[in-house]
Amino acid sequence: MDIKLDPSRDDLPLMANTSHMLVKHYVLDLEVDFESHIIEGTIVLFFEDGSRFKKRTSSAKETCQLASKETCKFRTPELCHIPVTNARTTFNVCYNDFVICDKGKEDTSDKDGNHDNQEQASGICSSKYCCDTKNHGREDFLLVLDCCDLSVLKVEEVDVAAVPGIEKFTRPSKLTTVPEELRNEIVHDLVTLPADHWREQLDYFARCSQAPSCGELFFDTDTWSLQIRKTGAQTATDFPHAIRISYRTKPEGQSVTWTSDQSGRPCVYTMGSPINNRALFPCQEPPVAMSTWQATVRAAASFVVLMSGENSAKPTQLHEGCSSWHYYVTMPMPASTFTIAVGCWTEVMPKMWSSDDLVIERPCPLSETDCRYVGVCSHMEYPCRFQDAVATTQKVIPHRVFAPGCLKGVCQETLLWLLPPCLSAAHSVLGTHPFSRLDILIVPANFSSLGMASPHIIFLSQSTLTGGSHLCGTRLCHEIAHAWFGLAIGARDWTEEWLSEGFATHLEDVFWAEAQQLAPHEAQERHELRACLRWHRLWDELRNSPEEMQVLRPSKEKTGHVSDSGASVVKHGLNPEKTFMQVHYLKGYFLLRFLTRRLGDETYFSFLRKFVHKFHGQLILSQDFLQMLLENIPEEKRFGLSVENIIQDWLESSGIPKTLPQNKKNKDVSPVRVVRPVTKWLRLNRRPRKRRRREEEEVFEKLLPDQLVLLLEHLLKEKTLSHPTLQTLQRTYCLHEQDAEVRHRWCELIVKHKYTRAYRHVERFLQDDQAMGVYLYGELMVREDARQQQLAIRCFELVKEQMDKSSVEVVAEMLF
Repeated sequence: MDIKLDPSRDDLPLMANTSHMLVKHYVLDLEVDFESHIIEGTIVLFFEDGSRFKKRTSSAKETCQLASKETCKFRTPELCHIPVTNARTTFNVCYNDFVICDKGKEDTSDKDGNHDNQEQASGICSSKYCCDTKNHGREDFLLVLDCCDLSVLKVEEVDVAAVPGIEKFTRPSKLTTVPEELRNEIVHDLVTLPADHWREQLDYFARCSQAPSCGELFFDTDTWSLQIRKTGAQTATDFPHAIRISYRTKPEGQSVTWTSDQSGRPCVYTMGSPINNRALFPCQEPPVAMSTWQATVRAAASFVVLMSGENSAKPTQLHEGCSSWHYYVTMPMPASTFTIAVGCWTEVMPKMWSSDDLVIERPCPLSETDCRYVGVCSHMEYPCRFQDAVATTQKVIPHRVFAPGCLKGVCQETLLWLLPPCLSAAHSVLGTHPFSRLDILIVPANFSSLGMASPHIIFLSQSTLTGGSHLCGTRLCHEIAHAWFGLAIGARDWTEEWLSEGFATHLEDVFWAEAQQLAPHEAQERHELRACLRWHRLWDELRNSPEEMQVLRPSKEKTGHVSDSGASVVKHGLNPEKTFMQVHYLKGYFLLRFLTRRLGDETYFSFLRKFVHKFHGQLILSQDFLQMLLENIPEEKRFGLSVENIIQDWLESSGIPKTLPQNKKNKDVSPVRVVRPVTKWLRLNRRPRKRRRREEEEVFEKLLPDQLVLLLEHLLKEKTLSHPTLQTLQRTYCLHEQDAEVRHRWCELIVKHKYTRAYRHVERFLQDDQAMGVYLYGELMVREDARQQQLAIRCFELVKEQMDKSSVEVVAEMLF
């Protein structure tokens, strides 16, 4: 694959100056308009400044010292030089420059069509060469938020001191302070309330969000950020700690997608964009900015609003034809994990099943002391389920399933009954569920992945619902695993994606085997089979991707480093090819598989539960996991393993790790023994047509979905398969009715051997399985067959308006 990497195009800038101020809570008040494809409203941000919150890195500590000495001033804004892998190439992150000037007649429209407020119009410009004439050389503090494709209408300071009852947060000693200091002290006391006061805290956050303004603030936007300042506020400590931003999204904004569901009804949802949520609301994107939120969303009464929230919200009718939905979270998490989906969803209720069919309650194989650890958690204070005796023993958390009406039946048959055993299996392996409830939503066909996990909600592709329960069950287990790895425990540096995807891939097999109640030897055979499949995929991907994008820790020793302000970049974060790569999943999986084998299952999973208890609610780097793991490995089992050589061999090198076994022993495991059917199919393919009729009567053994995938991958290596052989293959295994993984390989066989009778299967796949069909376009084009190319172009024209931007870019490059 010939991919040219361009850091200035492919790296995602994180602009927020989180070393100076951190958002602690968001209050969103939004209205969804399906006619204009706009979400409009306000967001109130509650901050703590650098002199309040604890720094975690030496550079951040230096910034805090600057802030406490009131020398943390707005500069010509500081230039953050971020090194990249190629030493000859650099990528600079910088802010648009703002100083006060006497140019009251300047046009204040920014390049996105936004207009700043009147105060800004009378004295702000975006040239670093303007003179500071009002502060005698002293510059104001500049708050920078991550923002893209938003029309910001107004930014104002919130007068929290005007909220009735707020005096409980004002001690007598504070009553004599200046108003600005009083307001900031109130916000500080509010954001630092003890965890057991969370209801009161949310109530006052809501009240403060509705408080009157005490003055508009200067602001401007550029491609990646919103920049705000207040005249005379020269440090983060002086800057308002509660601000309200009035804004509206743009129809072309990439954080949400406006589309139609499978029933043809309009909907909008966050689809895991590379730019995260910055085109949905102004925020601090860096993972270190862990915050809580609450949101009120208004939409037409026919719509259902689902969101990352601890509560199962019910609609409140505001007036005829309009309803309001309210959600909240009390566990601090990065703003990128916020998720919303608004559509005409139908809640899927169970059929008349017995309780035995609905919930599988198996005795937990772990002792109570193994599942639960009594003691104080290490994270910042919040109402934590790990400290709740009832929550620690809850195997199956409350859950709901939503889907377009036309998919209600298939969800009842395929998905709904899987949730209890999969949730119970996850609890038996890792212990306490980090989140108190779960919604599952079957998202529209244009969703570019098989699944996506967010706090309290999982999106699943419709592709998981066909061909039996296997693909649905494994993907569900993968997304459930993200509750622990990816959400409750997050990567401090987004480039270390393997800390989320590698763990979820490794755990999905363990959860799924437990959910099916497989005997140990059968579970081990299934694990070996899936390892064999993943080995093939990893090998193929490494052969067809640039070496730089095969590295799990591309920033190497700079991983986790940020500039003095907190700004940084995510390497390859905007590269459209990265969306479809699985290196982080696969190499991460094989690293964990390697370590599990070294320790043994019992030792490894006992350690993993300890790790989860220690680090839930926190952000980690690779060395945090590896260091604690090696401390738990007996010396005789280490065999020279160290944090340094694991990082070097597995995380900072391209290609196949030196210590990765080549999976030769997998051939001796019975589910992998597809050699007999492969041989029979090849023998059938070589026989003359006259003798084939008798051969067709032979009964081929039934294969598991993963065995079918492996069989088809073996057959894909053959130079020629006759059309009668393909016809018999299709009829024998009913390939067009199998799950999406099997059908994908079947479509590859159809394309490779130009089996025109089955082209309709390829067309159906490209339209109904958009999450998996992208590279099938390439297969259709590379054969240089006119009919196949016309098929690819025709299908792309049918779906391109609904596809996400990354998919459109990749497919268009293949086709044109």
